[in-house]
Amino acid sequence: MRRNAPHKTRTAVRRGAVATTTVAAVLAVSGQSTVSAVPVAADRAVSADREAQAAGIGTTETQRVDAAAAVGLDPTVDVLLLSDSDFIHALWRKANEAGERLDSVRTAAEKAMASTMDADHVAFIVTGIHEAHRLDQQRERDKAEAERAARLARQQALLAIGIPSTPELLGLSDDNFIRAILRHEASGPEVRAAATQALLADEAAWREFIVNGAREAHKKDVARELEELEEKNRKEAELRRNQAARKNVAALFRIPVTQSLLDTSDDNFIREMLRMAPSDLKDSELYRAAQKAVLSTRASDWLDFLHTGADAAYKRDDEARREKLAEANRMLARQILDTAKKSPFNPNLVTSAEKALAAGDVQVAEFLSEAGQRRARRQSLSLRVQNSPEKWLPVHHSGVNGTAATVGPVSPQNVPLRGAATWLVLPALSGRAGCFSFEAASKSGHYLKATTDQGLVVLGANDNTKAFRDSTTWCPDLQGWVPGRSATAWFLWEGGKDHYQVKVNARNELFTSGRFADWHDLLTAYPAWEVTPPLAP
Repeated sequence: MRRNAPHKTRTAVRRGAVATTTVAAVLAVSGQSTVSAVPVAADRAVSADREAQAAGIGTTETQRVDAAAAVGLDPTVDVLLLSDSDFIHALWRKANEAGERLDSVRTAAEKAMASTMDADHVAFIVTGIHEAHRLDQQRERDKAEAERAARLARQQALLAIGIPSTPELLGLSDDNFIRAILRHEASGPEVRAAATQALLADEAAWREFIVNGAREAHKKDVARELEELEEKNRKEAELRRNQAARKNVAALFRIPVTQSLLDTSDDNFIREMLRMAPSDLKDSELYRAAQKAVLSTRASDWLDFLHTGADAAYKRDDEARREKLAEANRMLARQILDTAKKSPFNPNLVTSAEKALAAGDVQVAEFLSEAGQRRARRQSLSLRVQNSPEKWLPVHHSGVNGTAATVGPVSPQNVPLRGAATWLVLPALSGRAGCFSFEAASKSGHYLKATTDQGLVVLGANDNTKAFRDSTTWCPDLQGWVPGRSATAWFLWEGGKDHYQVKVNARNELFTSGRFADWHDLLTAYPAWEVTPPLAP
């Protein structure tokens, strides 16, 4: 089994590398040019490079500072002295703290952390993090644009129906916003019917009602009124129809309607829309459709734009915004899926990603949310406490910090115990490639934590120290050696420079028992672990 050099040794070597490089730099800056100083400095620089390589550093300080800037990590001396793999882990922790804002960076870092190849570590620090960061930035811009468009869609719906827009009304959740429209006296029967239908459906239907449904239903209400009016006064009905179309178009351009706008000719009305259009609309389908209409000399083209063309163009803009964000989400979900497939220990994450990608854009967005990722990473852990006949028991915790993790049967009816026997399978908090940490699904921030030889394996609260991160790092060995169980391994805990196995005592408590020495002993004397479907979904 490969073991890394002790931490103190690695640190000493790195500090030596930085110190010799600094001496050379000082000599150069101070202008010292004695016969012996220059070659000595050059020799030391070469020596520093060699020492850095020995310490697992294949990147320059500039490359590291640039990588740290991508996630807002403070590039202190201690951070810059880390090996490439440890430096990537520091980047991953910072990206993980940022949540959805740096999901692409976190996913790319997890892929790099899972690799034992130095070239993969260097590639991530030099280019990979920046490529992932650009994807995150674009997703954030797309999300911000979608959120802004959603807020504007509310104003447009209110303008079209004739409901005064207030900050309180615009600040409501989607469903409550629809209820407010449903109750408002300005809403006609068609608007109320469409609002009721949307409330009975899902969030996608709420959004569709706000963006398009409310205005379309209002058009039907206007059409019904005009039919009744037309029997009495055809000319008045035509005037009202035209004014209703103009109010709708003005709402799409986010321009308040005045009497002068209602009184002007159709082509001049469209020109006014173009003149007063907000700057963010000038590269939209709506703006281009208005330009095309106003350049025509045919009155029928102006009317087509007012009555149908503006709405069609607005829908194309909305669909384009949604598709842009959806594609960015799909790309990130596929990245998470590809990384998860490289290990057998996140089967629920693989399944959740595949289901989301197959189900549609709404499900992908839910999968990528912080809550969705926590659900997707849920698994249970079972130990084979008896070989013949085989007996596997789930690992669970008591919920009390510092108490021993135990194994035992879990009844399907015991909901709290099912929750206590469910864990989030995460990349090792220490950053060790190919290893994992197990966070309690029912107690956020608490992990399966080992102690020294003959010490209990307990539920521990994360105190963000290196000692804690090391104590919660579990490395699988002999993966898949249990026939028919691909997600099995003997999970070893690395304490200092030694690896420890885990046993179960007479009280069914987990404890570390002896240093790993021989695979035969591991297979016969210590229980195998298996990652199983989560007992608490």
